[in-house]
Amino acid sequence: MSTAASAISVFDLFKIGIGPSSSHTVGPMVAAHRFSQWVQQHHPADAITGLRVDLYGSLALTGIGHRTDRAIVAGLQGAEPESVDPQWIESTYAEVERSGRLPWLGRNWIAFDLHRDLVWHRGEFLPEHSNAMRFTALSGDSLRAERLYFSIGGGFVVDQQELARGLTSAGSIPNPSLPFDSAAELLELCQRHHLSIAEIVLRNELTVRNEQQIASGLDRIWETMQKSIETGCTSAGILPGGLGIRRRAPDIYKKLHSDHADRSAADDLALLDWVDMFALAVNEENAAGGRVVTAPTNGAAGIIPAVLSYYARFM
Repeated sequence: MSTAASAISVFDLFKIGIGPSSSHTVGPMVAAHRFSQWVQQHHPADAITGLRVDLYGSLALTGIGHRTDRAIVAGLQGAEPESVDPQWIESTYAEVERSGRLPWLGRNWIAFDLHRDLVWHRGEFLPEHSNAMRFTALSGDSLRAERLYFSIGGGFVVDQQELARGLTSAGSIPNPSLPFDSAAELLELCQRHHLSIAEIVLRNELTVRNEQQIASGLDRIWETMQKSIETGCTSAGILPGGLGIRRRAPDIYKKLHSDHADRSAADDLALLDWVDMFALAVNEENAAGGRVVTAPTNGAAGIIPAVLSYYARFM
């Protein structure tokens, strides 16, 4: 049986965040925020006069399209994926680009030239991982602090020391009551304790949260999923990225509403059209950099909201 010291929480797997990528947008924002907090815990804030961020591998190659630069600028200012206003990200990025400085963690104004201090090492992959970021804090020309982070997928971020220890996720349940490392172990626990999968997961969650905190957290995730569908169904226009791709979900949503009276509720294909539209609405909102739930990656963010919305609407 598993001897795991920690477990991944439901709230680790289902993160409220922003699009378009959990590894290239959510992860870099988390890393920028984490580095900034770490530096200010170990150095006087007024001793830091500059910051530099070096991006490697896949982050450098595709980061522009995935808004990695916007995410890092927002994270350095103290923004976190769960609470940041997606509309603010673009406006604050434009201001940093114009002025050449940013309010570090929202407090100390420091120089940050996007063309000098955000460096894209295209074609250079670090040996540890393909999504690598090096953050450096400077005092004048002198290095005061430096840390290497890796965005390992699903919004999870580890630093160089954590990766060297074999940490591949940031599980937030340190001592689960019913630990498991595989689906086989999970099913064996269910049989031994006569519990469902949901009951096993709930018992582990209860080691770090009470029932009210779990319920309210799940409600917030579901509300965010529903909101992403609603926004995706009502936001027309062209998706960002320069490819000229038009949002399709609003037109499909209108057509399904107009066809609803003419098609039987027993028409399985009509129901599948709704499921597809729910998923498309979320996927387009994700592509637009909007608010979505990483579930368990942004690339799959539309699936669970679509299935849950199908159940809530038609079952």
